[in-house]
Amino acid sequence: MTLSKVSLAVAMSGVIGLTACETLTDPNNPNRQAQTGALIGAGLGAIVGSTGENNPGDRNRGAIVGALVGAAGGAGIGTLLDRQEAELRQSLGSNATIVNNGNQLIVTLPQDILFATGDATLSGALRGDLSALATSINNYPDTTVNVIGHADNTGGAAFNQDLSARRAQAVSSVLIQSGVSPNRIRSIGRGEDAPIASNLTPEGRAQNRRVEITITPN
Repeated sequence: MTLSKVSLAVAMSGVIGLTACETLTDPNNPNRQAQTGALIGAGLGAIVGSTGENNPGDRNRGAIVGALVGAAGGAGIGTLLDRQEAELRQSLGSNATIVNNGNQLIVTLPQDILFATGDATLSGALRGDLSALATSINNYPDTTVNVIGHADNTGGAAFNQDLSARRAQAVSSVLIQSGVSPNRIRSIGRGEDAPIASNLTPEGRAQNRRVEITITPN
């Protein structure tokens, strides 16, 4: 890559980084992921477009076209994630935690509400929420869904691995029964390998006992 191309790439990266940080840190912006996706897509498109020709004029035109195409693609994914996030927050209420990281939605449900201690049989408490989640998944068909079970470190590691896998499969089964295609869902048990809080306190262990549903655009 020539010096001018390196300079363009560095400049684009700086602009993208500063603007995306401002966009993502504004909690009142409901379209933050769409805007950030457009910025990143535009920057990457401009960099790629500028490297395809030897003539400076052609490089400039390539950068502009690449930026437009990249912005459209990035904004499209971001818009869909923003829209689905808003719909899920309305339908799931306070029972679920929803994180939109710009690449996927992560819906977290506490296992203490879903399951009795040491059991993989779903309680009736959140079946309505799982049905609402299935409806949302079906409304956005161009996504892949991972259902991931997590456990705390109470008991043996092998037991926790098996329990987390069976709980993830139980949630997956409800989503499938609610109309989600089995081809779109992957069920995964992580056992106690991915804690999000300390296992030294009851509160931390409760946070670690969870099922995460990740929704990723294809």
